[in-house]
Amino acid sequence: MDFIKTYQLDIMLFMCGMCGVLAVMTILARSLPRKTKRIVACMEISAMLLLLFDRYSYIYRGDVSDLGYYMVRFSNGVVYLLLLVIPFLVTRYLVDVLINEGKLSDTPIQLKIAECLFAAGVILLGIAPFAGLYYTFDAQNNYQRAPWHPVCYIVPFLIVILQEWSLIRYRKRIKPRLARSLMICIALPTITSVLQFFVYGLSLTDIVTAFVVIVFYTYTLYFLGEAAERARLHELEVFMESQKKEAALFEQTTEALANAIDAKDKYTRGHSTRVAQYSRQIAEAAHFPKQVCDQAYFAALLHDVGKIGIDGEILNKAGKLTGKEFECIKNHPTLGGQILSSIKQAPFLQEGARYHHERYDGSGYPEGLSGEDIPQIARIIAVADAYDAMTSRRSYREPLDRDTVRSELQKGMGTQFDPAFAAIMLQLMDANETRVQAENRK
Repeated sequence: MDFIKTYQLDIMLFMCGMCGVLAVMTILARSLPRKTKRIVACMEISAMLLLLFDRYSYIYRGDVSDLGYYMVRFSNGVVYLLLLVIPFLVTRYLVDVLINEGKLSDTPIQLKIAECLFAAGVILLGIAPFAGLYYTFDAQNNYQRAPWHPVCYIVPFLIVILQEWSLIRYRKRIKPRLARSLMICIALPTITSVLQFFVYGLSLTDIVTAFVVIVFYTYTLYFLGEAAERARLHELEVFMESQKKEAALFEQTTEALANAIDAKDKYTRGHSTRVAQYSRQIAEAAHFPKQVCDQAYFAALLHDVGKIGIDGEILNKAGKLTGKEFECIKNHPTLGGQILSSIKQAPFLQEGARYHHERYDGSGYPEGLSGEDIPQIARIIAVADAYDAMTSRRSYREPLDRDTVRSELQKGMGTQFDPAFAAIMLQLMDANETRVQAENRK
């Protein structure tokens, strides 16, 4: 106590500066809600003025000059007023917390009574200087407590009781940690007021009140940060859910379109879906990222979309096509590329449709690209497309046997197919054959 009494003016000045800085930071903070910002800024400014004028009351105490006469009276009056204003602002802070965090529709009755007590306290304070109710000054301009001095503590004490009561009543509506913190902070100035009553010449209540106001600022930022983090996580969840819905819609749309394409050609029902599955397996076996594997799947689903523009009689013709009819069929990669070129966010769709009939040696169509000039997705689809064509029944032949398919894939490595992807297709065939044999042995 002796240490605080000796250095209390320096402590007041330091804390006064802190409150002033925090007030400026609060006013400039863009993340704080406007109402909360206004309340917290007023609390910081009030705490700063409380310490400033309390300091002046000590500095000018015993100064018999005209300046000292007015300053000591004005400073003490402001201190007593601010000791009412700060609990009132705390009440407004609690109302803001209970309405925003606790989802109350109106101000609790306890806090309405606390606001009325504030008004009563201000009226009593206005009477006090003239009636000598709280304090007087002797001939040497020294502050003296009046006989009715304890009355000045009654209104703030009742306000604190009502604040604690409202927190206890609605504690389940707000976070337990926040409720406990507020209850402790609100009670601290009241506890020190009891000590203040027995210790003359020490502004313990004012210093602790300013400290509590600083803590209120810290809590506000802390819980605002938590609220911002919750909002960010909620937005992320909403975004992820939206992404999932968009992905599901994209998948369903492409599958529906692929089914429509296959339905036009009775000999290739399910062809697009099978090619898509083979393409994904090749991409996965090549250890490509999941995104690339998904792109290969969707591009393969729509690789034959250009057949929509081909005459159905040609597509469903029994037997081999004439040269003219085959030239017509060869237009479907170009048509597919044109149809899908408008989907700017998924250029891989257009690449798969346009270039899946290019050959690794450059003898393919429509542009005669060769090697790695052919888009990677198109090279994957070319192998998967050829594999499904050889293993499926067509209008002019039955499915080829496994040895013939293997021979054709090996023969096409480096000429028709990218050798790396053709080799993977052969490995997948071997793995599937091994799996089937194991299942048959069970």
